[in-house]
Formats: sequence, C-alpha cells, structure tokens
Amino acid sequence: MNPRLLRLCALAVVAAAPAGCVLPPPRETPPTLATAAPLDGIPTGTAATWPGDAWWTRYDDAVLNELERRALAAAPSLAAARARFDEAVRAVDVARAAGGASVDAQAQVQRERLSEHGLIPTGFLGFTWYGQGDLGATFRYDFDFFGSHGAEIAAAIDRGRAAQAERDAAANLLTAAVAESYFGWQADQARLAAARDRVAALDEARTIAAARVARGVDVDDVAQRAEADLAAAKEDAAAIEWSAHLHRAAIAALLGVAETGLPEFTPRPLPAATAALPADAGLDLVAHRADVAASRWRVEAALRDVDVARAAFFPDLSLTAMLGLSSIDLDKLLTAGSRVAAAGPALHLPIFDAGRLHARFGASQAALARAIADYNQAVVDAARDAAGQALTLLQVQARRREHEAALAAATRLQAAAQARVRQGVADARPALVATAELARQRDADIQLATAALAAEIGLTRALGGGYRPAPAEPAALANGGSPQ
Repeated sequence: MNPRLLRLCALAVVAAAPAGCVLPPPRETPPTLATAAPLDGIPTGTAATWPGDAWWTRYDDAVLNELERRALAAAPSLAAARARFDEAVRAVDVARAAGGASVDAQAQVQRERLSEHGLIPTGFLGFTWYGQGDLGATFRYDFDFFGSHGAEIAAAIDRGRAAQAERDAAANLLTAAVAESYFGWQADQARLAAARDRVAALDEARTIAAARVARGVDVDDVAQRAEADLAAAKEDAAAIEWSAHLHRAAIAALLGVAETGLPEFTPRPLPAATAALPADAGLDLVAHRADVAASRWRVEAALRDVDVARAAFFPDLSLTAMLGLSSIDLDKLLTAGSRVAAAGPALHLPIFDAGRLHARFGASQAALARAIADYNQAVVDAARDAAGQALTLLQVQARRREHEAALAAATRLQAAAQARVRQGVADARPALVATAELARQRDADIQLATAALAAEIGLTRALGGGYRPAPAEPAALANGGSPQ
C-alpha cells in the first residue's frame, strides 16, 4: 500500500475514533459512611474501660486461660477464617503479578510434510519433509496510565484486610463462647451443691413425715406431699448435672477435641460482673469491632472495583518486544542468520462494545452500594448488640440487688428455726423446710450471678473483645482511586 495513503487512513481512524469512542462515566462520588454508633441514651460507666486482647485473664483462672489458648491455637471454627485470609493473601499476589512487566520464553521443534498438490509443489521446492525450529523470548510491559492494575491490587489488598478482620471477629466469638460455657459449668457446680442441700433436707423431712403417718399423727397426704417435693428436688439436681456435662461437651466441641482431652475442671466461686459500657462507646465502637472493620474494608475494595471498571473505558497502551531464533533447517537454528526480532507498542481503545463496559461499570456500582449498605447495617447491629448486652447486665445486676433481701430473709429464717430445734421448743420439720427454702434462694442467686456474668461476657464480645484496628487505617474514601 502507498505510504501516503496508509498515513491518510491512520489519520481518518484517529479522527473518527472520538466520535464512536465509548465515553467514560463520571467519577464515583465518595460515599458518606457512619463514623459513630447510635448509642445515645444508653447508661455508661464512668470508669468503664475497653476490653483488652486477652480480656479473660481478668478472671484470674488458670484453667480458663488454658482453654482460651488452646481454642485460639486449633479451634475448628477459626480454620475456615484462616483459610479465607490465606486465600485473600494469595489473591493479592495474583493481582500484583497481572500488571507491570512480563517475560515469556518459547521453544518449539516440529517436523512437517508438505502436500505434493499444494500451492507450491514439492518438486519445485526439492523436498517434501522439513523441520521447523523456534526459540525466543517475549517481553511485555503494560504502562497502566489509568490505574486499572493499581486499583486491582488495591482491591485485593483491601479484601485481604477484610478477611483478616473477619478472622479476628471469629476469634472474638470463639473466646466469648468458651468463657461463657466454662462459667456455665462453674455455675452448675454451685447450683448442684445447693440442689444437694435441698435434696438432703427434703429427704429428711420425707422420713419424718412417713414416720408421723405410720403412727397415725398425720394423714397420708402429708407423706405424699413430702415425697413429691423430694422427687422434684431430685429432678432439678439431675437436670443441673446434665447441664454441667453439656457445658463440658460444648467446650470440647469449640476446641475441636474429645471431652477427655479437656483439662481438669475445679469448682470455683463465680467472679463478680463489674463491666459497663464505656462513656466513649458511641464514638469508638466502630473502631473496636472487627466485623465493622471488615465491612469497611469491603467498601474500600468495592470502590477500587469501580475504579477498575471505569479504567476499562480508557485506552490501554502496552509495549511488546520479541527476540529469538527461527529456522526451517534445524542444523542452522543456533546460527546468527536465524535471528528474529520485533518490537512495538500496542494500543487498545474501546469504540463500540454493545454496552458491555457500561454494564460492568453499573454492576460495580451496585456492588459498592451493597457494600455501603452492609457497612451501615453493621454499625447499627453493633450498636444494638452493645446496647442490649449493657442493658441486660444492668437489669440483672438490679434484680440481684433486690434478691439479696430474699436471700437474707431465708438465711435468718433458717437460723431461727435451727435455734428453736436446739432449744427443744420445736421439732426438726420447720428447720428442714427453712433449709430447703434457703437452698432454693441460693440457686436463684447463682442463676442471677450467672446471667450477669454471661451479660458481661456478651458485652465484652459486643465491644470488640480487645480488637484493635491495624496500624494502616483504611484509605481515605475521598481519594476514590486512580487520578483519572
């Protein structure tokens, strides 16, 4: 083709391209995300502090410390979270490898027979079979002027950070579940002691009632009532024993071991629940919750995906070079005369694409909107969780303070009844009834103490369980990606 005509054709294509080129959409407006949790009006503690990363050590229980250590080391519930994080890390490596420079090597040797009835007869060539050898290396560099590869790498990194935060959130749930089950077992031991005292008192009362009926002092209904009270107390004791077994089984399942693989548990008094919602919870809860941090990183990744989709509207310029050896005479393949080389730029410019670029960009915008909605919902859920646990703890603590009067009254009643027995002015029946009632009140107090401790552990979990954001804060949303 005439060189002048070729230049004119090239100029015509360049002039016509803007008219038919797919115009890029406007840049995404930086979204507005919630920066504080709606906790106004929820009572807070003036001296309340945020949980530490090993918050369970505040209970000073060596067995609990060992259980938490083992749970964090090998619990099945963390295995999936670790796998997701490792997968996200590998995705970063893949994204980084996809851009920049690349060098590929090729080597090929083949033997081919030509058709005797082809375009060039073999008789004219003087041979029917020939060998073809090629050795070479290809270099390619993508300039990424509009930040497509950079945005892909940033999105992969943000997803890795989200996976890491999700792993921390899973660890928070796990440690809270282990602590709650362990103190549930401790509470069962205390309740079982009270239940056995009640069974012993009612058993003795049943024996006295049966003797009085046998002597005709009381009617048979008295003995039957005593028998029923004793049976109900034994049923309660059996239920508590099974509850203790279930708590141990739950801990074993959380750790991924058989129940026989657990350390020996020793009954201990339940610790007091003294936690409260920190005064700055409304402002700082977002930063202390791993699940909220994961949602934030997913928003960042979705923003980068929008940048990738928008960059596809712009030209893509790359440089390609090839250097190698090629010969149909294999004996001469490695000689200087077999050298081949090529180099030049390549420009990809979208002109007509049947709406595919706009469809991809719209899909990325929809994914971003969903990520933003998920983040805002995560903030609301975090506030509701923290508020619910804090209010539950306050309610249980108030109920326990009111129950102290009933427990004190039952203690005084038992002491008075036992004093009358020692003085010989009354038989043992009122003292036994008072002992059974005191055991029942003790059981109710233990249940309230357990509920308060469970609410305190729940509040610790709701406050993030000691999670601290990574040193690198999320990229400023206002930046929005590449400078296009």
